[in-house]
Amino acid sequence: MDYVQSWDSDSETVQHESRSLLRRAIAASALGNATEWFDYGIYAYGLTYISAALFPGSTAQATLFALATFAISFLVRPLGGLFWGPLGDRLGRKHVLALTIILMSVATLLVGLVPTYARIGWWAPALLIVLRMIQGFSTGGEYGGAATFMAEYAPDKKRGFCGSFLEFATLAGFSLGAFLMLGCSVALGNAAMHDWGWRLPFLIAAPLGLIGFYLRSKLEDTPVFIELEQSNHKEPQTCVSLKALLTGYWKPLVLLGGLVVALNVVNYVLLAYMPTFMQKQLGMSDNMSLLVPLIGMLAMMVFLPFAGTFSDRIGRKNVWWFSLVGLFVAAIPMFLLMKHGIAGALIGFSVLGLLYVPQLASISAMFPAMFPTQVRYAGMAIAYNVSTSIFGGTAPMVNEWFIARTGNVLVPAYYMMAACVIGALALIFVTETSGCSLRGREIPGKEKGNRTPKRVDAAGRGA
Repeated sequence: MDYVQSWDSDSETVQHESRSLLRRAIAASALGNATEWFDYGIYAYGLTYISAALFPGSTAQATLFALATFAISFLVRPLGGLFWGPLGDRLGRKHVLALTIILMSVATLLVGLVPTYARIGWWAPALLIVLRMIQGFSTGGEYGGAATFMAEYAPDKKRGFCGSFLEFATLAGFSLGAFLMLGCSVALGNAAMHDWGWRLPFLIAAPLGLIGFYLRSKLEDTPVFIELEQSNHKEPQTCVSLKALLTGYWKPLVLLGGLVVALNVVNYVLLAYMPTFMQKQLGMSDNMSLLVPLIGMLAMMVFLPFAGTFSDRIGRKNVWWFSLVGLFVAAIPMFLLMKHGIAGALIGFSVLGLLYVPQLASISAMFPAMFPTQVRYAGMAIAYNVSTSIFGGTAPMVNEWFIARTGNVLVPAYYMMAACVIGALALIFVTETSGCSLRGREIPGKEKGNRTPKRVDAAGRGA
């Protein structure tokens, strides 16, 4: 009896430690994502002030320059993916993630310290472009690594639920940045914001980065990576990993790129471009054009964990089909509704945001599972960032340019619909991986990859 009680006590202790480790792993992954999107939030919601302070020309020209600078950081992301991804498969997930979060937060901090165009001329936009490129380079290794790190820690049957908190952090970071910019605008007034107030939210990035660095540096690497490392199947050289990825896994690379087109066109239209769209195309006040999307994002955050859990139960592909079809059908009606006052704008944005939630909630579980362990970080980082750089980060600038040329405020709706079609075509050929193990050198969901090998804990001990 004493032996049984002792065994039960030890088992409960192990389970408690395992749950605690999982929570810390999710927190460490999520905080980097929040830091990345905090930068996007303050940039998107402070675009009016940033363009006036750092760029020359009329308001319209300065806005377009600022949107183009926003897009430039995304064009560098594939280079970051090519650098950080293979490195993460060779050295481990946690070391690379600790470096990327520091680079991101420092670059964001320095944006808030760039002198104005009136003081240093063209050096102001030049410095901003350099810092945005550094931010984009570090971000190229951030999301793929964070999603991989979280997915390899999460239990197979709860990967969607755990992964949803990574996307919860996305919206939380974006919302925090947006609320800070909005709060400064309300508290300081328009004149002070244009003068110096827009800089304040950028300074918050430094403590966020330090906290994230501390959490990531204190964790062991993922059990899945440790298992691969102990079996001597880890890729010994970065170039070998990259070569194996491009020649042996081109299909998941292409399919993931197609899914990301749908994901990020919708994402950046709704989150990054919407304040500019509501202000310039719908005629809303500065503060109201910031507040309406924020309310919609808070509603999205509430439903993310539920959508993640739902993807564990019915599969990732099913929740994606619901989202893609729903967005395709609702895009034009909801954008038309946004033209009818604040209430219409709030309802239209919220409906599109909630239809987008099933995609957002499941990607951190779905995307890493499209690759085997030895090339997972690289596969995620490269495919995700190449597609994002071309179609995601450029979405605000492309929409603004087409609206200016055509005068049609429904351009964002058409753009979202086209992206959903591309995502649907890719989704047809994607393998369902809900509940599949991520261990081993086979692609999860394939016949050989469905068997779950012996587990190891964070220290590499058999479990």
